[in-house]
Amino acid sequence: MREHDVISWDGTKIRTWQAPGEGTPVLLCPGVGSGPESWPSLTDRGGLLSWYMRGTMGSDRPVDERNISLDDHVSDAITVLDDAGIERCVVMGWSMGVTIAAELALRHPERVAGLLLVAGAPGDSFAGMLPLLPGGVRRFVGLTGTKLLQQAGPVLDKVLHRVPVTDLTTFLLRHSGVIKPSSDPKAVAAAVSRFLQHDWRWYFTLALALGETPRQDLGSIVCPVTLLAGRDDLLATTESMSGPVGALPQARLRVLPCSHYLPLEAPEVVAAELDLLLDRVRSVDFAIESTTGEAFTSGSRSRT
Repeated sequence: MREHDVISWDGTKIRTWQAPGEGTPVLLCPGVGSGPESWPSLTDRGGLLSWYMRGTMGSDRPVDERNISLDDHVSDAITVLDDAGIERCVVMGWSMGVTIAAELALRHPERVAGLLLVAGAPGDSFAGMLPLLPGGVRRFVGLTGTKLLQQAGPVLDKVLHRVPVTDLTTFLLRHSGVIKPSSDPKAVAAAVSRFLQHDWRWYFTLALALGETPRQDLGSIVCPVTLLAGRDDLLATTESMSGPVGALPQARLRVLPCSHYLPLEAPEVVAAELDLLLDRVRSVDFAIESTTGEAFTSGSRSRT
């Protein structure tokens, strides 16, 4: 990955990363504390760019630690696009990154040519968790559990920072139900090695701040949208994903036999669906240009 630092609106240093090579620009809004290792089918795809969330993996914590709201993450996304000179592109989101991607499309529709939303609900994340529980208690259980994990952060640091990532631990993880065996062992090992090193109190602080965002009304979104849901996802039910986009004119939903870690378990599907979405966006842009004479270019870069 090519990495460098940019400065967001409040002076916070944000580390961005970009896949090597040339290609159609695609912005990835990350899940909490995730990096490029979570996307094994896309890391060689030229044009893919993203960033590390505030206080994780090279990005600084804000001086004012309250600056981790949805507003701040959307501002970081715009900073990354502006730094790369990208005026408009397809935007992806995974897990709670779906909330960021959706909000970016709502606030800046001129910057978003299409949306690929993977294993995450658009807002109200805690209400979309734990499908085996009654709907009325999901938010309470998810929120309370996350707060308890936040308080246990120092203990988790002492334990998880010392866990060796070996063939055995990777095998056990892939057969535990957390990540499915369809995932590639090497890809899982790469993702887990960095993930375990988080400051876990800060990790759950980020999750609480973003997860309490109310459910977003996506009714104004007119660009092509694709949703990839995991049938066995414990952190984002299919219903919580599909409900907000059911009435959108250009929405496509695909449910896969995957867990929340769908990008690791079905990487070839993610790549194929991204290609299909890019084709849909080009078709829509062509139709608009043919009808109105107004030219759109997905993945367009500004002149520098």
